[in-house]
Amino acid sequence: MNFDYSDKVQDLRARLLDFMDAHVYPNEARFAQEVAENRAKGNAWIPTTLVETLKPKARAAGLWNLFLPHSKRAPEGLSNLEYAPLCEIMGRVPFAAEVFNCNAPDTGNMETLERYASEAIKDEWLEPLLRGDIRSAFLMTEPDVASSDATNVQCRIERDGVHYVLNGRKWWSSGAGDPRCAVYIVMGKTDPEAPRHQQQSMIVVPSNTPGIEVLRPLTVFGYDDAPHGHMEVKLTNVRVPASNMLLGEGRGFEIAQGRLGPGRIHHCMRSIGIAERALELMCKRLNQRVAFGKPLSAQSVWHERIANARIMIEQARLLTLKAAYMMDTVGNKAAKSEIAMIKVIAPNIALEIIDMAIQAHGAGGLCEDFPLAYAYANQRTLRLADGPDEVHRVAVAKLELAKHSLKSEELQMPITRGS
Repeated sequence: MNFDYSDKVQDLRARLLDFMDAHVYPNEARFAQEVAENRAKGNAWIPTTLVETLKPKARAAGLWNLFLPHSKRAPEGLSNLEYAPLCEIMGRVPFAAEVFNCNAPDTGNMETLERYASEAIKDEWLEPLLRGDIRSAFLMTEPDVASSDATNVQCRIERDGVHYVLNGRKWWSSGAGDPRCAVYIVMGKTDPEAPRHQQQSMIVVPSNTPGIEVLRPLTVFGYDDAPHGHMEVKLTNVRVPASNMLLGEGRGFEIAQGRLGPGRIHHCMRSIGIAERALELMCKRLNQRVAFGKPLSAQSVWHERIANARIMIEQARLLTLKAAYMMDTVGNKAAKSEIAMIKVIAPNIALEIIDMAIQAHGAGGLCEDFPLAYAYANQRTLRLADGPDEVHRVAVAKLELAKHSLKSEELQMPITRGS
């Protein structure tokens, strides 16, 4: 395994770092201020002028759609290993990924459409997503069942002539509150009598289809994440053309397997990015503050914490890069243990390091003067989003046990929300 950056990645990384220094870091306070002003006017759910102003600059700098894998639409597309260090840089600021059209859930939805949609669907929905003209949402998690086991999904997708009719309730539908959100990918049950992992399907649903009701935004530790947001959505007799079905009835799990690998790399590298930033903020704070007659950085307890933080970051990054390398070389199936492991380790080490940084900042670390409290909320969410830690640990344990089993059988891995 060779994790050295290629010349192409070194060039992209340098340009991305320059862009972040010039346009993103200096505007963090402005972004928060604009969202607050919109909220004070009665509507936080509108795009920010700041981000919309930065998007053309990112496109002009050749930093647009960096997540795209190699395909007809992206002949210069990056591998998972090549994109990983770029994703880490974007993860240092919550709104940065959208500036480069690399934000979830759009990235996962675009990859899903590229892999599994018809050319007509791609023309209608993928192209405007790639241009950044519209946004999208992924509707899978449901309030009435344990959605950590995707076979529990109850939303019905029933065939009616040349249409499918959807009925159900979804929540934590990230991005569905954005007024630019024009399309959903919905996972639901087409055949309750089919084998357990062939009951679910995925279908493309325009967000303005009659019968769709966005009920409310959900908060994360009090944050509403506007203007992105996480919505509860009710589907009542929502009718869409049968041609909107992705890949065919009963193939929802197959699609989920295809999309979950890259999404986990993206999540985990962004987690490592914010962990790096928390460590930087912690070290600067410790050097600046004096207590009991000497700088905080001279207190031995902080030496131990700083060392542990660096060790954890390097471990998590190397494991994530290994997972990305394996996905590129031997495929998602062979890399499934590594993919599960990184989803556990990355948000957990990020949480621990952010917590250290909050402690170093004292009460200041709890307020909006620093990005740490919001970062902590995001990373705590990630221990649940895209499947809870427990599900991924079960997957790793089953694979480990299988190495020592006398039976030769295919293990059925759990499917969680694909990002």
